[in-house]
Amino acid sequence: MANLAQTVNVLQSLILTDKDKMLLTPTYHIFDLYKVHQDAKYLPVKLNSPDYEFDGKKIPAVSISASQDASGKIHVSLVNLDPHNNITVTANLGDITWKTVTGQVLTSANLTDINTFKQPNKVHITNFTNAKRDGDKLVVDLPAKSAVTLELN
Repeated sequence: MANLAQTVNVLQSLILTDKDKMLLTPTYHIFDLYKVHQDAKYLPVKLNSPDYEFDGKKIPAVSISASQDASGKIHVSLVNLDPHNNITVTANLGDITWKTVTGQVLTSANLTDINTFKQPNKVHITNFTNAKRDGDKLVVDLPAKSAVTLELN
């Protein structure tokens, strides 16, 4: 769960304005990707993830969340914390029945990229096509430093 105390023109804001100009920040886009999980039913997912190591400390490189909305659609969100390497993950979705997968991704060329009034769309959501079904498993090739949300039908 996440929330922001203020949403416009503050540190970590969703939206920035300058007189008559407005831009959406990467934080806005992350909230946009994850909105499909709001008021949805949590679905447990098993994931095989390598570790990301930095400064002698390790954490799972990939995190995953899955849910089913009121209309029955399944959404799976994954984050690749590794800023340098693509990671292919395989997720066992148990008894979930699905045939096709579509998705969206948020990433950029550099970890430090931001949206500015001169480049308001430098970091933005685009279509994602690197997910497929392999038997009863979901296989996803996650770009480095990315967040992906998939819809299974």
